[in-house]
Amino acid sequence: MEKILKMVAQRLALGLLTLFVVSLIIFLAVELLPGDLAEALLGQSATPETVAAIRRELKLDLPMHERYVSWLWGILQGDMGRSLANQREISELIGGRLANTLFLALFAAFVSVPLALTLGVLAALYRNSIYDRVVNAVTLSSISFPEFFVAYILVLLLAVVLGWFPAISNVSDDLGFWERIYRTALPALTLTLVVIAHMMRMTRAAIISLLASPYIEMANLKGLTRTHVIVHHALPNALAPIINVVVINLAYLIVGVIVVEVVFVYPGLGQLLVDSVSKRDIPVVQASCMIFAATYILLNLTADVLSIMTNPRLMHPR
Repeated sequence: MEKILKMVAQRLALGLLTLFVVSLIIFLAVELLPGDLAEALLGQSATPETVAAIRRELKLDLPMHERYVSWLWGILQGDMGRSLANQREISELIGGRLANTLFLALFAAFVSVPLALTLGVLAALYRNSIYDRVVNAVTLSSISFPEFFVAYILVLLLAVVLGWFPAISNVSDDLGFWERIYRTALPALTLTLVVIAHMMRMTRAAIISLLASPYIEMANLKGLTRTHVIVHHALPNALAPIINVVVINLAYLIVGVIVVEVVFVYPGLGQLLVDSVSKRDIPVVQASCMIFAATYILLNLTADVLSIMTNPRLMHPR
């Protein structure tokens, strides 16, 4: 138990260091944007006095390192500032959008993870069969296309031609659970088609690599069925790489939803980020990027810890 806690502490420290570096990159990237933010907000007709006043209000007259320290200290205290577009608190503005993004990501994960594991186990069970080749071809085809292309194809087929689902995922807080599920079905299906191939192929590869192990051969010599050998002997020992790829794909589902949210006009954090970039709402852009970065780093650390905990050999390296 002590080794596990030490390992978790080390991974958390590494994650915090990574997040600090990411915060530097985000701040510097915003600082290097061309043009003056105050002039962009006020327009070309602004007087020099008005520009100077707005620069003082936004603290743009301070040195860059002081603004970075002030911004980072506010983030650590939970104060993300105010939106330049509507003067609302950023934490209030992001709260509902983040909940929508998490709902979409969890919906897609609820569909894609069991489906990918099942397809991967069956592909290993019927290796080199017609089923194996068809599933590999279909999943590889789905992952080869960019998200927006898959999304537009689904809109054309399922929304325009068949009329089964709405083309725009307009959700709000007053919707019921099943109505929300119905309106987010198309973006969730898009994300599922994008991530399922990676998880399925990793499951298949992990199980097949274990089928040549001595204990698997012993189980086969005992007369156990192939299904029993794979499900009860190979799959538990393949959990480490499978958990790793599943959690990493969960991180992608949360962080990689920006394109999908824009296509379906889904009111999530990715859509808010794109809208804020177009409006030059820099505080919202910075806060959104930090939330995405923190989520991705946290889930990657979770994948690292879980993969080590499920593999005793990694717990006691030589």
